Amino acid sequence: MSDTRSDGELLRAIAADGDRRAFEELYRRFAPWLTARLRGRCADAGVVDDVVQETFLAVWRGTARYRQEGDVAGWLWRVGSRRLVDALRGDGARGRLRQALARLRHRDEASAEERVLAGVEHGDLAGALISLSPELRAVLQATVIDGLTTREAAVLLGIPPGTVKTRAMRARKQLREALA
Repeated sequence: MSDTRSDGELLRAIAADGDRRAFEELYRRFAPWLTARLRGRCADAGVVDDVVQETFLAVWRGTARYRQEGDVAGWLWRVGSRRLVDALRGDGARGRLRQALARLRHRDEASAEERVLAGVEHGDLAGALISLSPELRAVLQATVIDGLTTREAAVLLGIPPGTVKTRAMRARKQLREALA
């Protein structure tokens, strides 16, 4: 029988009582989604699987605390994406990351996030986003959509933090001009 508690109730039960059934239900609800999202950022399935496990271990152990702000999926994404950045900082991670990003840059099919960014439902914003270079869009995606810090985005994208700041400024300026 499936648990019918809300995501927030599951997290509270895990934090307060170490409720294993609540944890299992939370994992069933979000692990496949988190895995798919992280695979859009890292082509190494082993690293992604480790990050998903570390994310849920942090939830179970209480080292990642939900402050009941925003939705649970967004919170799990922030925890998982930061864990991915940490994992990619390890030995050889920069090289693996560059390879993964190079494969992503040269593929023909847009990711789900890119399709949403460019979707018709956004009206003029879609056209403005499409007009940005892939490098500027990648910085916006990492910092605005994924909520990463400049330093985390720099690690994820394999560029210096100053370049992240410069590209973010250029992207914002181009968007303002396009939407004015």
